[in-house]
Amino acid sequence: MMDFWKGKRVLVTGHTGFKGAWLSIWLERLGAQVTGIALPPDASPNLYSLVGPWDRQDHHEADILDRETISSIITRAQPEIVFHMAAQALVRLSYVDPLLTYSTNVIGTANVLEALREIKSLGAVVIITTDKVYENKSCGHACIETDRLGGSDPYSSSKACTEILVSSFRDSFFAGGPRLATARAGNVVGGGDWSTDRLVPDLIRSHLDNRPVSLRYPDAIRPWQHVLAPLNGYLLYAQRLCEESGDVPLALNFGPDEAAPVTVAQIVDILGSALGGTTDWTEMKGPHPAESPSLMLDSSLARRVLGWRPQLDTRATFDWTAEWYRKWHEGSNARDITLSQLARYEDLVLASSQ
Repeated sequence: MMDFWKGKRVLVTGHTGFKGAWLSIWLERLGAQVTGIALPPDASPNLYSLVGPWDRQDHHEADILDRETISSIITRAQPEIVFHMAAQALVRLSYVDPLLTYSTNVIGTANVLEALREIKSLGAVVIITTDKVYENKSCGHACIETDRLGGSDPYSSSKACTEILVSSFRDSFFAGGPRLATARAGNVVGGGDWSTDRLVPDLIRSHLDNRPVSLRYPDAIRPWQHVLAPLNGYLLYAQRLCEESGDVPLALNFGPDEAAPVTVAQIVDILGSALGGTTDWTEMKGPHPAESPSLMLDSSLARRVLGWRPQLDTRATFDWTAEWYRKWHEGSNARDITLSQLARYEDLVLASSQ
């Protein structure tokens, strides 16, 4: 993988977000030339600012709803590979502002794809959607790529709409050209996330303040995984799309491979233990916007096609997460911590492939 990415021109939308920052520094480590398009970071502190300065990145602050600006940036960048991650990604915010959610996730994606139609250098485009694109009935069934799309809340349905949009653009404008695919990942955790309305940042803040964390749905089940697991999948996926002339699935799930589901309340106990103590929780008084009580992904297709697998089990995932925050609070440099964990993860990937 190291040799493939060296010198590649890569566009990352949403590069100032949590996942985008981890992906961008990994691409920089691999020797790629990254062009980033995103809004300014929405949290302080934030990982993107902490791991700077950036050596191989052309940074642009722009809204993907600004069609002319997006087209101009993409035309100048002439990317070979694209990871589209920019999105309104919060379920609860989608209830507050559904029009922003649909506009950003559907029209914003259309603006990016429309601009990419004119790029002759393009080899592959990976549109990052979510595990929530499926019509999930919470019946204990792990979703596979051929399951029916759906979504009862605005965020989930906006991402299902994005999947349909991508399929339409693929058939209408990208047939015979660059490979256009979607990646559907589960809930990611890791160091450097201070976003609002997310479990791990809330847990970290509660732990530091020595107070219980409030949980909306303590019994909810989600496919928790370290952020590096799906990012490794995205990199492998894009490389395979560029290199393979034969059939490569154009939608793949990336989630944990553990059989036992893990609830939100259990995650509180696991992370509290990893932080060197315990974290108490209380159930937040409702009513709350509806969310699926159970969501699981079947990632066997990605394992079979790409040889991908998550390298960290649940315990290790939260140990690595706690380690990142602990070292940062002790004064270590965020970039050094991040690069160290990236190097360790690369070693695990290499060892598992031998």
